[in-house]
Amino acid sequence: MNLMDLGLSGGAAEDRALPAAVVVSGPRMTKALRSPPGRGAGARIPEGRPAAGGAGGTGGEGPAVPARFPYARPSWMDQEEFDALIRTQGVHSLVISLSTAEMRRLVRGDFLLRSMVSLLAAGAAVISALAWRNFSRNAELQIRLIKAGEMNSHLAQMNFAAAGLAHETRNPLNLIRGLAQSITLQAEDAPKLREHASGIIEEADRVTVQLNQFIDYSKPRQAHLAPVDVPRLVADVARTLLPDFEDKQIAFEAESVPVTVAADEQLFRQALFNLMLNAVQAVESGGHIVVRWRVAENGDAALEVCDDGPGVAEADRTEIFKPYVTKRPKGVGLGLAIVQQIVAAHHWEIACLPREPRGANFRISHLRLAAAG
Repeated sequence: MNLMDLGLSGGAAEDRALPAAVVVSGPRMTKALRSPPGRGAGARIPEGRPAAGGAGGTGGEGPAVPARFPYARPSWMDQEEFDALIRTQGVHSLVISLSTAEMRRLVRGDFLLRSMVSLLAAGAAVISALAWRNFSRNAELQIRLIKAGEMNSHLAQMNFAAAGLAHETRNPLNLIRGLAQSITLQAEDAPKLREHASGIIEEADRVTVQLNQFIDYSKPRQAHLAPVDVPRLVADVARTLLPDFEDKQIAFEAESVPVTVAADEQLFRQALFNLMLNAVQAVESGGHIVVRWRVAENGDAALEVCDDGPGVAEADRTEIFKPYVTKRPKGVGLGLAIVQQIVAAHHWEIACLPREPRGANFRISHLRLAAAG
């Protein structure tokens, strides 16, 4: 006997108990297994009852044909070969019933396991990214602290030298200025002489300002933090600069949103004064100055002093914070350097940014919010 067809019965239900194998054979099954007309090769034989005394046989000999036999001629064999094979050897049908319930259970378990592993891997990646971000920020802060310590040490030495310079310079300057002022008050002196005396007074005042800024720059900066009301501080500085605003007819605008930051109020006031004075000197008559601040979701605040002056060239936006770097003919070049020192003492950051369509934007960032006092 030869195995003619091997497959899974299409009519076998998954959960129905079937025999592991059913073998049907006999020499008189030609008619029962013959493909019905019009079905073509490999078509299934319709289910039906066998005739009494043996379906499709020539007599009552041979085994009875089962009521259900869903297999037909294989597709690779023509009908004549199939009939001849049935007549000589009979036909054998093997029916195998397989259940996929266990396989589906294992697949579901594997899917759940893979999903959990994927979620854990994604969580680990997010945690690693956050840890790396915090590590980078801490390393950056440590570098800033080291640089600030070195700068304070250097400035302490400069302050000692500046104190001696101030003592040796201020007294002669005050004497020169006093003599020149007395000349201008004498009406009988020639106008040309009084003009020269006024020039002496102007230059003495300019040297005094430079000396004061140099001494101020050489002082070590140590911030004593306390809650500072930013809108109030901006309003105080604006009142101090009101004569300059009126002299150049400058339109001044400031935010009204209340915000309180942790800062040394005196140092913060000086930095803000220098930035606003720098804006006054940069704009033309009828210019516009804006002071605004923003609060981020992480608790940091940023303060900006904007003007519509000529702006700062991209190559100079870092250099202007160095001492004695200025673009004004009569500038000293220490105002923004002092601002940089104050910002570093608070562990803030300052940057000069362009403003559209023209002007400059000086932004102090990383200000920490504080509870209102």
